[in-house]
Amino acid sequence: MTQRFYMGVRTAVRPFVSLIWSPRVTGLENVPAEGGFIIASNHLSNIDSFVLPVAFPRQIRFVAKESLWNQKGLKGKVLKWFFTAVDAVPVDRDALASGKGALQSAQVILREGAGFGIYPEGSRSKDGMLHPGKQGAAWLALESGRPIIPVGLKGTPELMKKKLPERGVVSVRIGRPIDFSDIDPAASKGLKRRLMTARIMDEIQQLSGQQRSETPSSGSGTGV
Repeated sequence: MTQRFYMGVRTAVRPFVSLIWSPRVTGLENVPAEGGFIIASNHLSNIDSFVLPVAFPRQIRFVAKESLWNQKGLKGKVLKWFFTAVDAVPVDRDALASGKGALQSAQVILREGAGFGIYPEGSRSKDGMLHPGKQGAAWLALESGRPIIPVGLKGTPELMKKKLPERGVVSVRIGRPIDFSDIDPAASKGLKRRLMTARIMDEIQQLSGQQRSETPSSGSGTGV
């Protein structure tokens, strides 16, 4: 999948998204003009991975379980088209569950200069609260040296209460690259990841306005 085709698909579907969902995007000036970057977002709905590529001016790629490419019927065809169109990376269920396969794929994406989308909660929030973050985003930032851009989504759960998309307003708030420069360089990697993850979740909460939960998310999703 070439970036040219990705951007072509994005251009084609953007008018539909604007008409149906009226996305309100702020903070586009915070997106790096070049080089790989990490998007760390809250995760409220299955359509989040559709909204983000449309909202961002640069290519964002995700990982997803490979079985989504092999579903039957019309739904299967739509899913296959969508994940192919957004250049998602298929990862087998075991590797995705462990996080290793997703993070390895993410490193390749970042080296190629694209954006990588990750949901630090690890899965979709069913109660609308912001759940504790996993350390995948922090690990990626440490290993790749790429910046983390926090994102707060609002309104996406209301758009998919039925089988067909409903009209509504989606808010996509893009924050500044997170500054971790005050974290002691001599600290262990484990401590750095914990401190970075805490800050990532704080930044997402400020953008999304969600209440915090102390329990891990129990929803479904492909976050790490």
